[in-house]
Amino acid sequence: MHKTAPLKSAQQGVVLLEAMIAILLFSMGVLAIVGLQAAMIKNTADSKYRAEASYIAQQRIGLMWSDPANIGSYLEANADISTLLPGGLLTVTQPVVGQFTFVVGWTAPGEEPADDDTTPPCFMQVAHCFTTTARISGG
Repeated sequence: MHKTAPLKSAQQGVVLLEAMIAILLFSMGVLAIVGLQAAMIKNTADSKYRAEASYIAQQRIGLMWSDPANIGSYLEANADISTLLPGGLLTVTQPVVGQFTFVVGWTAPGEEPADDDTTPPCFMQVAHCFTTTARISGG
């Protein structure tokens, strides 16, 4: 019995096929990294806005602590703070004597705000909100 060697034509194109599969896998990895970077940029912007909202609320608390005689003059509803946060609104309420609630709301560029000011949890026409409470005794 005489064996014949496989034809060379049966192996032609295998290297090209392997190279195309390698390029496909590499491209998928690059796209995954680009998607991850886009998510990181969005999360960084979100955390920046949240930090700004916290700063605005803490700044208002500091003003109220330093001026207890006029503490009632700091109560406000949906005050425009869009110069500090995009689409920013600030509400300061006093649900209980000596206790104040600060709600800072904002809508990042490209986002849709709430339809009206009856939508929880912000009760403002914004997409995001930061809420904090402080006890401040009036003078």
